Amino acid sequence: MKRESSFTCWLVRIYTILLYAYPREFRLEYGGEMKQVFRDRCCDLARTGGLAETLQFAVLSATDWIATTLTERAACFRAGLSKARKPARRGFVAEWAMTILFYLFATTTLVQAYVIPTGSMEGTLRVGDHVLFDRLAYSDPGPIGRHLLPYRDIARGDIVAFHYPEDTSQTFVKRVIGLPGDRIHLIDKQVFRNGRRLIEPYTQHVSPDIDPYRDDFPIGPGIFTTARGQDMFAHHVANGDVVVPPGVLFVMGDNRDDSSDSRYWGFVPRSYVVGKPLIVYWSYDAPTDDLLKWNLAHVLDVAEHFFIKTRWNRMFLVPKSQPAREVGGAG
Repeated sequence: MKRESSFTCWLVRIYTILLYAYPREFRLEYGGEMKQVFRDRCCDLARTGGLAETLQFAVLSATDWIATTLTERAACFRAGLSKARKPARRGFVAEWAMTILFYLFATTTLVQAYVIPTGSMEGTLRVGDHVLFDRLAYSDPGPIGRHLLPYRDIARGDIVAFHYPEDTSQTFVKRVIGLPGDRIHLIDKQVFRNGRRLIEPYTQHVSPDIDPYRDDFPIGPGIFTTARGQDMFAHHVANGDVVVPPGVLFVMGDNRDDSSDSRYWGFVPRSYVVGKPLIVYWSYDAPTDDLLKWNLAHVLDVAEHFFIKTRWNRMFLVPKSQPAREVGGAG
């Protein structure tokens, strides 16, 4: 019989608590077996594993826990909706409340909850979407870890969350359009990268008007150009293109006519990126100020209109990265 170390006992106790994120029926049927499998793996790791194996075990276990709890919760939710309209059972509500608490607090080192406050990503992410962001998505595990863990650096078309360069206390969400070395310009709202026109199915244009600064970029600083944006115009524009320098990204919102992005405040340092969207776990129709502050009026509104204002069709939506298709034709 395998002898458990104090460290293994501690890990098993943590895992036992995390099992409460699963639906009750699933936990009762499979929880004991899952805990035993986890205990055996911990014992084997404590006996034979090194630092690299421990890191791999921790990341894979966390990823598996997030994926399976979301899957089981989604199945539980769909089963609840398929039943005839009945008052919500207290146990059902309590189970969901427990799950949300786990995701918001117990896993802050792996995922982070964020609410979309503006319409700059409309068409992909709506105002009121409550999103879990994967904080480890673009964390480089190092030369040794890359051989053990899946790793992909930021690519064109990825949706990323990052510290707003003009005020790092704020978190913005945009789509990556340019990587270091790329040359970017717009003509009549059409994006050209490295001389090739981009076909971007994820974008939307809601304004019929033409704003020369916004739509024929870069033609020179404007009244809304920030200090960082002016530096971009002064040092990184050549032959009608913005040239993305090393270590930064050029990002834009999918709602192109109503997005504060790199056109106005310049590049995003790569080190400012904090994650990528994992899943929309709740979407609620409310004004931006209420979503950000959660004042008493908003709490009462949620209590009264939860089932009416919740956008059920967006629950468990997975925002997908999508590279644009490049076609010939210089602009």
